[in-house]
Amino acid sequence: MNKAKPKTTKATKTVKKTATTKKSKVTAKSAVKSSPKTKSSDVIPNGIDGLIIVESPTKARTLGKYLSSFKSSGDGTDSPSQDFFVMASGGHIIDLPKKKIGVSAESGFIPDYEILPDKTQVVQKLKKAAKIAKSIYIATDPDREGEAIAWHISNEISSRTKSDIYRVTFNEITRKAVHLALSSPGKVDQQKVDAQQARRVMDRLVGYKVSPLLWKTVARGLSAGRVQSVALRLICEREAEITAFKSEEYWTIDGLFTPDKINPFKARLNKLDKKKAKISDKEYSDKICERLNTASFIISDIKRSRKKRHPAAPYITSTLQQDAGRRFGMTVKRTMSVAQKLYEGLELGPKGSVGLITYMRTDSTRISDEANAELRDWIASGYGVDMVNDTVRSFKNKKGAVQDAHEAIRPTDVKNTPDEVKPFLSPQEFKLYETIWKRFVATQMKPAEIDGTKVVIEDDSKTIEFGATGQVIVFQGFLTVYQDVKDESQGSDQNGASLIPVGLEVGMGLDLSEIFPLQHFTQPPPRYSEARLVKELDELGIGRPSTYASIITTIIDRKYVDRIEKNLHPTELGEVVNKILVDRFPDLFNVDFTAKMEEELDRIEMGANWLDVVKDFYTPFNEALTVAESTYKEIKKKLVIQPVGRACPECGEDLVYRWGRKGRFISCSGFPKCKFAENINQEELVEVDEKCPECGQPMVMRSGRFGKFLGCSNYPKCKGILAITTGHKCPEDDCQGEIKELRSKKGRLFYGCTKYPSCSFTSWDQPVEGNCPECGAGTLFQKKSKKLGDINHCGRCDWSQTPPS
Repeated sequence: MNKAKPKTTKATKTVKKTATTKKSKVTAKSAVKSSPKTKSSDVIPNGIDGLIIVESPTKARTLGKYLSSFKSSGDGTDSPSQDFFVMASGGHIIDLPKKKIGVSAESGFIPDYEILPDKTQVVQKLKKAAKIAKSIYIATDPDREGEAIAWHISNEISSRTKSDIYRVTFNEITRKAVHLALSSPGKVDQQKVDAQQARRVMDRLVGYKVSPLLWKTVARGLSAGRVQSVALRLICEREAEITAFKSEEYWTIDGLFTPDKINPFKARLNKLDKKKAKISDKEYSDKICERLNTASFIISDIKRSRKKRHPAAPYITSTLQQDAGRRFGMTVKRTMSVAQKLYEGLELGPKGSVGLITYMRTDSTRISDEANAELRDWIASGYGVDMVNDTVRSFKNKKGAVQDAHEAIRPTDVKNTPDEVKPFLSPQEFKLYETIWKRFVATQMKPAEIDGTKVVIEDDSKTIEFGATGQVIVFQGFLTVYQDVKDESQGSDQNGASLIPVGLEVGMGLDLSEIFPLQHFTQPPPRYSEARLVKELDELGIGRPSTYASIITTIIDRKYVDRIEKNLHPTELGEVVNKILVDRFPDLFNVDFTAKMEEELDRIEMGANWLDVVKDFYTPFNEALTVAESTYKEIKKKLVIQPVGRACPECGEDLVYRWGRKGRFISCSGFPKCKFAENINQEELVEVDEKCPECGQPMVMRSGRFGKFLGCSNYPKCKGILAITTGHKCPEDDCQGEIKELRSKKGRLFYGCTKYPSCSFTSWDQPVEGNCPECGAGTLFQKKSKKLGDINHCGRCDWSQTPPS
């Protein structure tokens, strides 16, 4: 493997001394100091037995508690007297420079690292402490970024010390884990470092070379990213699918069947004339209902079965991010921040600082034998022996998992129950810890047992078939502790399991006592929420779970994507940037190529040459970049500058849309000869087939405080406006208004009357065709229900068409 050294503005040597056979004796008898960022760490003692370097002050405090307890551990290990001094680096101390690219093909892609400006004093203090320390342990996080931090720290302090420099990692911050790690220290994993370097170099090359192209074609200040741009592409492509989607009407018919002397139950029409029932409109639905009213029905088949439902695997990074989003509405960034606190340690009253979970950046579902044994004992004592699974349950890792050295995310001690720690945790810390704890406990509990019943109902001629399913949980098993939460996009128009009465038999006659025809409309694919985007990225192999938070945060911060009602919407700027990147770099910013590069980074961690990987990436990238830079004017004309459809009021030339630092604006195509410009406030001024009621000029689509409306294209000379309506009448008595779309302050879509403020009618539900059978209102509204499907209701009275449950 190539061990090429980076250039640096400070001394960056390889680790001076690392332990391979020498065993460190590490029982501490006293004091641990905190981070260099705190006042208490400003004073470095005259002599240090063992210097431990971590990233955060919180981690330092938690380590301090366990270090001071070693001497009285009584576990049979060596326990000489040794004091520890713990310092925190505050994350990376060295990185590529901010004001220049810092890496080039001419230099062989060797990074030109420099000490971060705000870490100069930190580095000085680390060197000062290292100079007087008898032994040094670098205990940064056990992933690629943590390994790179450890490498850089080692390189910086090695010139100031003759002591041994060790690398230690903790999958969990507990007394035992800390003791074991310090008792068997290792060395920096150069292959992990190389993988991190390769990723950093490739990201820097893309960011610093593609971003100037965006400055020339769109506006200064924009940027592109190797992985972030692919995530943006996924969001833009999903938006295109939604825009192109054409909703289609369809109907379902449910019936309420009454057996003799048995409670009624509900079933859904499945087949007509031996074919799947496909009902496209109300007219056909009415004909079928007439046919059902004259038919006689019997139970033609009953199938009963018992199934076992097994618990989900313990959390890995991506599944924790998804579940936190679905259950608690937490962003990916917030999820990782809270999980980091749970890992590093929180103050639990008399117990002091306690690390509550294992390391939260992992894609392994493995649980240690010791942790499983402790869990099974705890379940037996807490829930009973009959709740413990017969065998130790294990879970298969997903394909491509590279962090199997780490366990899955679990509590460090199952005896730290959610109820016990709740008084010391914030609401979000508690919610996340509770779901981690419960999911872990469920893994070694017996499966739930569920009795299922499927009833088939046919008419005498066997040309009409209804079906009903029911489920009864006969043994709770792991469901006593934990139940999964489905993605909010996984709703179905089909009924879920319903209550099937006891006593049904094949051949039993049934009365169809009530019919429920229900109107539905096919729905476009859902927009990505953060949880859904994480799931998609994970399944496609794009990025790594540890990077998802920064990926999503970056595209939102760049104003390429807006988060509206928890869903990710591409902005107009994001759409333009995506078009340029996909048009000019189709082989770089695509799913397959990006996933392949992640595999290459994994190969580096397994021993491949990192410089070879970077060179193989750079050659086709640079060729595409050269072509794009030579044709940037063509790109600008094709994808960025668009005609407005109006003449410049000053010189008569065509007006065009341009982009500036503050967004899109209208400019004269004769620029720079003519400098006319007009602020459009980011509106999409699309001309519509409607004339201004004031001056007769064409109307254009505009956006205002209360939603979209039609405004005169001759604005501001003419201020004529018209409301954009859905075409549905307001249901209020004696109101001549129509229903239009509106947006709340938080961006949520709702519907209101065009006669506001004289009419204050509003509804969260979408208006649909239909008349209320109770009061005669000419507009109905459709409520979405994950369990029940679409429910139509009246906006004026209490009538609703509730589907069977």
